[in-house]
Amino acid sequence: MSKLTYIAELCQNHLGKEKYVDKMLERCAISGADIVKLQFIYSRNLSFRSQFENGLSNGKKIIDIRRPYQAEFNRLKKLELPMSFYKKFIKRCKYFGVRPMITCFAREDLVKIQDLGFKNIKVASYDCGSFPMIREICKKFKNIFISTGATFDDEIKKTKLICQKYKVNPAFLHCVTIYPTLQKDFNLKRISFLKSLTRNVGYSDHSPATNNKKNFASMAAIYFGARYIERHITILEPNMTKDGVVSIKPEDIKKIKYFAQLEKSEMKKYLSENFNVDFKQIAGKQKRKLSDTELLNRNYYRGRFCSKIIINGQIRDLFNWEEKSF
Repeated sequence: MSKLTYIAELCQNHLGKEKYVDKMLERCAISGADIVKLQFIYSRNLSFRSQFENGLSNGKKIIDIRRPYQAEFNRLKKLELPMSFYKKFIKRCKYFGVRPMITCFAREDLVKIQDLGFKNIKVASYDCGSFPMIREICKKFKNIFISTGATFDDEIKKTKLICQKYKVNPAFLHCVTIYPTLQKDFNLKRISFLKSLTRNVGYSDHSPATNNKKNFASMAAIYFGARYIERHITILEPNMTKDGVVSIKPEDIKKIKYFAQLEKSEMKKYLSENFNVDFKQIAGKQKRKLSDTELLNRNYYRGRFCSKIIINGQIRDLFNWEEKSF
């Protein structure tokens, strides 16, 4: 039997509307979520990198994906929540008996997040190897959750050592940064690798949410030993948000929490009977090379956001991995 902590990730499925956050929060709490999470994303932190304006290909292989700055800036600007809303969100979480969490994407926002009153903080996959950011987070927070998708093993190990130095025991979440993540790419044996670093191990689920297998990956991850499940949640139709295709409804949380209460033998039976699962396939490899798709995503998303600093009277980007301070 697994003691599961469920993290409901609201991401940008709120479309920048406070009323959608409130509705999702209430329904997630009623459905059994333990933690409800927002993302602290502001368009001002988006970095301009010329190689992604048109993308780059050598004719046979994509080298850089195409993601023009201005279109992304405009999209994010519409999704921003007022700074004042985050304090309301924390109060609402307390009212509904769930813990609030936030994902930080730029080092300069850590003080703001701390001042707002957040105690639980999430590090996105692409910042698992941003060691200066990890150090700064460890100085300010003790409840740290770190996704490990598109991150090399040596980076994960070094991040663990940094956390140890500051007496922080992080939760590492296995995930695969392919959106959506198909069954052949689950590689749930990675959970065992992460368990060699910390007992607090979970799974961030980006599998398709528009078919009858929408809860399969989360359940399978629990069977493989995940103690935390993070999943994008929506109350809108899948085509209404960028993350809709990988986002489940709040009521699906109940099914996953129920599954987590089963004995392991019962879990295996349930998975076999309901999903006709190939356990060898979803197990994958404990240690593996990142796929071309994961490397492309890493190349774009690692550095997508930055802090702004002034050097010699000029504003420049400070990336999360740079060994410089403000």
